[in-house]
Amino acid sequence: MARNYYIFNPGRLSRKQHTIFFTRYRSKSDAETIADFEERLEKEPQLIDSEPDIDYEETAEKKVIPVEDIDSIYIFGEADFNRKFFNFCGSKGIPIHIFNYFGFYSGTFYPREFLNSGELLVRQVRAYDNPHERLFLARQFTLGASANMLRNLQYYHNRGKSLQNYLDSITALREELKKVSSIEELMGIEGNIRQWYYSAWPEIIEQEIEFERRTKHPPDNLINAMISFGNSLVYTTCLSEIYRTQLSPLISYLHEPGTKRFSLSLDIAEIFKPLLADRLIFTLLNKRQITQKKHVTLKGKICWLNEEGRKLFIKEFDERLSTTIKHRKIGRNVSYRRLIRLECYKLIKHLMGQENYRPFELWW
Repeated sequence: MARNYYIFNPGRLSRKQHTIFFTRYRSKSDAETIADFEERLEKEPQLIDSEPDIDYEETAEKKVIPVEDIDSIYIFGEADFNRKFFNFCGSKGIPIHIFNYFGFYSGTFYPREFLNSGELLVRQVRAYDNPHERLFLARQFTLGASANMLRNLQYYHNRGKSLQNYLDSITALREELKKVSSIEELMGIEGNIRQWYYSAWPEIIEQEIEFERRTKHPPDNLINAMISFGNSLVYTTCLSEIYRTQLSPLISYLHEPGTKRFSLSLDIAEIFKPLLADRLIFTLLNKRQITQKKHVTLKGKICWLNEEGRKLFIKEFDERLSTTIKHRKIGRNVSYRRLIRLECYKLIKHLMGQENYRPFELWW
């Protein structure tokens, strides 16, 4: 079975014949170069969009990556690529997801699509252009996401956490979702649901971490940093799964299609964040596998997971993607990753007029 490759070390990815090689780099800069850059962040937060200027030199350490074994490649370290490498990944259908120095998502090399369907593309566009149809799909994505948030809260409420007020508030807001007449109204209620959901987190998380609100650009504490990192992993996982279907990742319904993003991946990711990211965050923090003292860097109001924290998070995230559950409808075990592909197929059936779309909802 193909798997994700996560590259943290600096190096060069190149292709020779039918093999991908990773040649490791060694830093020529001293530790003060990085330390000075990070210290400047406190006074110059705009540096969050840049990188420390580190010089590297090539080493003799070279590793072979078997191409038949690759699902997607995640780049977290400084990396160089040759054209042959990108051509090879494109021909083999391997997405490459790139993250910056802070572990924030930068972008994706999205290979040439190989499962094209003109009819489905036309139907995707028509569904977006039809206000009634778009609102239906946007509502379904939001109902699925909020149902899975409720399931997370109910899990901890059943284990002694006092969360009834949050459960009741989100349940009432979900009823309002059924009455909205525009995407703007829907997004407003969705924002209120998420606000109630995140306000319950201090009751769930057993480490003493100040978490008053969700802050994204940039994160300002460990919890926000973990949410941003986890959400990026869910987004890129959904994008990789969409790539292996006939759906266009550019045409979405809840999120407005725009430039510089694959907005359908944002739609589908909403459903799976509570399962793949949020549950993992609760576990890692409550088991103290990730802590403020050991796994985070905080400079002024900018917070990010350090390399050790990212590696630990990804190890557990990757294991979750492989976790299997017996599917209620098809009657066999499927992985969490496969659940995302099945969600794409459900959306395709809806767009093709075969079966009304109903979002995935947690039952465990």
